[in-house]
Parts: sequence; C-alpha cells; structure tokens
Amino acid sequence: MQTTPEFLAYKITFCKNNNHRYLCLSPPTLPPKKMAFANFLLILLLLPSFQALPDVNPLKEQNLTAQPLALIIQACTGIDSQDLCPSTIQDELQSLGPQTPSSVLHAALRATLNEARQAVETITKFTGLSVSYREQIAIEDCKELLDFSVSELAWSLAEMQNIRDGNRNAEYEGNLKAWLSAALSNQDTCLEGFEGTDRHLENFVRGSLKQVTQLIGNVLAMYTQLNSLPFRPPLSSISKNKSSNFPEWITDGDQELLRTKPRGMHVDAVVSLDGSGHYQTITDAINEAPSYSNRRYIIYVKKGVYKENIDMKRKKTNIMLVGDGIGQTVVTGNRNFLQGWTTFRTATVAVSGKGFIARDLTFRNTAGPQNHQAVALRVDSDQSAFYRCSMEGYQDTLYIHSLRQFYRECKIYGTIDFIFGNGAAVLQNCKIFTRVPLPLQKVTITAQGRKSPHQRTGFSIQNSYILATQPTYLGRPWKQYSRTVFMNTYMGGLVQPRGWLEWYGDFALRTLWYGEYRNYGPGASLSGRVKWPGYHIIRDASAANFFTVGRFIDGRSWLPATGVKFTVGLSN
Repeated sequence: MQTTPEFLAYKITFCKNNNHRYLCLSPPTLPPKKMAFANFLLILLLLPSFQALPDVNPLKEQNLTAQPLALIIQACTGIDSQDLCPSTIQDELQSLGPQTPSSVLHAALRATLNEARQAVETITKFTGLSVSYREQIAIEDCKELLDFSVSELAWSLAEMQNIRDGNRNAEYEGNLKAWLSAALSNQDTCLEGFEGTDRHLENFVRGSLKQVTQLIGNVLAMYTQLNSLPFRPPLSSISKNKSSNFPEWITDGDQELLRTKPRGMHVDAVVSLDGSGHYQTITDAINEAPSYSNRRYIIYVKKGVYKENIDMKRKKTNIMLVGDGIGQTVVTGNRNFLQGWTTFRTATVAVSGKGFIARDLTFRNTAGPQNHQAVALRVDSDQSAFYRCSMEGYQDTLYIHSLRQFYRECKIYGTIDFIFGNGAAVLQNCKIFTRVPLPLQKVTITAQGRKSPHQRTGFSIQNSYILATQPTYLGRPWKQYSRTVFMNTYMGGLVQPRGWLEWYGDFALRTLWYGEYRNYGPGASLSGRVKWPGYHIIRDASAANFFTVGRFIDGRSWLPATGVKFTVGLSN
C-alpha cells in the first residue's frame, strides 16, 4: 500500500508566458473523487499556517508560501487550464500589495470577472445563427444572465475592496454572499433555456460556460472557507437602534410611501388606461424612468387591467410601482413554454434593477395548466420588497430567480412548483392558494434551486397560510442543495401527511435542507412526514432564527410600523 499522501504528487514547475516565468501547479493524474480528496488534504495541510502568517510576502518564483499556494490550488480546482489558471491569479496578485488570504481571494475574483466577460463575448457570437425560435430566445437569455453575473461579480469585487481596506462589516459580508450566490446560478438558468431543443447548440454553450461556472463556485467556496478561519477579523456592527416593520434597505423616506394612500403621496409618473395620467402603459412609464437612480422613483398605476409584458432591466433601479389594490390594478399576460418561450421569458412582469418595491398590485399569467411553465412574476432585484400583492398563475407562478427578496401580505396561486428559483426570500403573512392541476399532476408549492452548499439562498415561509384546495406537497428538490423552511404557518387539511415530494428517485434527499418549525392546522402534523436525511423537524429556536428576516436576508434594522407588525425574528 502506498503511504505517501496523494497530494504530494502535485508538481510545482515554472511556465513561460510573454517572456515572464510563472509558478505552475501540475496536478496528479487521479480519478475525480481522489482528485477532490487530494485537494482537500493539501488545503488541510497548508491551512494551519494561516493563523501564524496573517501577512505574507508577494508570490515570487523562489518564495512561494504555503498560504497562497493552498488558496490558488483551491481557486483552480476543476479548471481545465491547470497551467494558465494559477499564473492568471498570480498576475492579479502582483498589483495587490502584501499577500493575505483576502488578497488571494480578491485576485481570484478579478480573474473570474475577466472570465465572465470573455464568456459574454463568446455567447454573443452565437447571435444570428440559423436556429429555432426557442434557441434564439435561449441565446438572448444567456447574454442577459451572463451580464447579471458580470454585474454581481463586479459588485462583489468592489465590496471585497472595502473589506481589504479594513471596512469589513456584516453588511458587506451579506452582500458578498448574496451576489456570489446569484452569479453562480445564472449559468444554470441559461442552459435550462435550451429545454425542448435538440441540445446540439446547448452543448457548445455549456462548454463556453464551464470554466466561468467552476471559477465562481471556487471563489464562493473560498469565501465561505475564509469566513470561518482563525484569522477572520471581527465584524463591525451596522445595526441601528430602531424598531419598525420594514427591512433595512427601505429608506426612511420609503416608510411614508408604504403607509400613504396613492392619491396622497408624491408620485413621479401616473399610468392610466383612460388617458388621465402621464402614460397609458406601464412599460412606457418605466422606459421614461431614470436609469441607475439613487432615489426612489414612484409610478402610480391606476386601477384597470393592463395587458402587457413588462421587463424592468437592471439599469432601472429604485423603482416603486403602486396600484389601487389586489384585483384593482392588474398586469396580465399569457406567455408560456408551449408558445416557444423559455421559462425565463414567460414572465408577465420581470424585475432586475436593485431596490424594487411593489404595493397593491396583481401580477397574473392566464396561460392555464395545459401550457406548462408560465410565470406571472420573475424577480432578480436585490433587496426588493412586495407588499399586498397577488401573484396568480398555474405552473411556475412566482420565479424568485436570484438575490434577496421580501414578501409581506401577498397572495400566491398555482399548481406545480409555483414558488421556485434560487433567490434568498422570506414570505411573511402571505396566503398560498392551490389550484386544479392537469390529470396525474401533483401539486407542489415550492421548487427551490440551490445548487451549492455555499450559496446563501433558500425560501423561508413564515407566519403564513397554506389554503390548499387540492392534495398538496410543501415542495420538492429542484437542485442538489434545495433549501426551504415553513415556520409558524397554518397548513390546511389537504397538505399531504408526507409533506414533501421527491424530484426523481433519491435525487438530493441527502443534500437538501427542508425544515418545519411550529406550524399548525390539520395538515401540520409531523407524524407522517418523510424520513429523508435532509429533512428536519426544527425544535431549536436558534436554528429557526437563521431563517428569519433579521438574519436570512440581512434585515437587521427596521423602520416605523404601518399598523401591521412585521416580525424581525420568530413570533414564538
């Protein structure tokens, strides 16, 4: 039996590129599982030096310290170009000054951002090819989603600089986790758009995305690892000594907006079907709204049924839509998968700009269960809030695609996976209604899409009501690390005793994280629940508290009440 650890098979050599010599790591030829274990052992061997070496010299040909070596190996794990990846990170490191763990992470993040930009250029070359309608849409999806990743990596890089400058606090850490988590998922959504095609083009796109996806995953894993190491500096507190019912990202001015009647508030634009406002369509009002606004831009939409598909791009920041109430101001469409749209593009309303708020509106997709995926609302808006809104559809009604979201006193209707995606969302005091599915279909409320254990994503449904009219399951695992909890929620009698449903076979049953905490009602009995390794009956309040507004979506400070209490933590 060989007694030498396999990680010692790594060869450290010098490579030449543009007349410069770089350190190259030549990995051993091992099966994938052994390779991963070898990397793990090498990192374990080298990590003890971290505490003793809070600062190290820059990487040099003759002076490679254990600390950056371990991190560079981790940053390049699973990357096809094993010789180029380390040298690229070293190039970035040379401009960052003294080498610390955060500077290695910073360099890896910069290299990843560059790779994402190159991936956008590669995907753009597919535009204009003679392909099917759905493939054309899927390519456009991929371009936009990769742009999302570029933005989120750029935001992360700026926040990483704040941390390196000594401004590290809980807000920055929450931002980094949220943005890196979102950047990791966008490429999966891109590939999902090719469902229903012959997959030939998908294989080319998959190859173009492979490296950037792996790099983002590695950076996220590194960040998680560094966050728990001994040299981790203490967090500074940013909590404010206030008590209110709104998340911290809703500014002091916005609190007034959310408790003022539309006719009594200052608005920037009015939309009305009868021509009495500034615009007759919501789309026109949004197109005229300022881009990258740092102040709240309020659009009042008078009662009526607006038949339009709205796509608020990432540049449309801090927009607030205010209607006249659920069922009074309605935005409706019927885009669906069977028409040739990707799921991503079926949304009646899609929101991507930061800081979006909606109040007193209905978002509706009328495609019906026979047309399969048909989204009413898709949200990629970080730190967005929905108050007294209704999302109405059948399959895939509410697409919580990415980033941090908050829902209060909303109504959600659907049949299959009708709350889905990979954002970090808390739904509080909401009512969830099930509808009649197609024959042989099973009603499932959630399909959460967490793909990595390092992503800070998941769904938390708290103090809400499941008003099932059909045999209903709480959720099923769309991706490997699917995460959903129900807390202090009423469950009607048609919630099935098992509670949860498999996706297929035993997929993800060991790696998912599903939990229930102090729910009540005839469907809340735990005696017949699934026995999966990843299912948890949460008995400890401290564990449940992780999924509250205060911790899960970084809502640590709150603004004055509107008369209905918002719960920062647990209600009991």
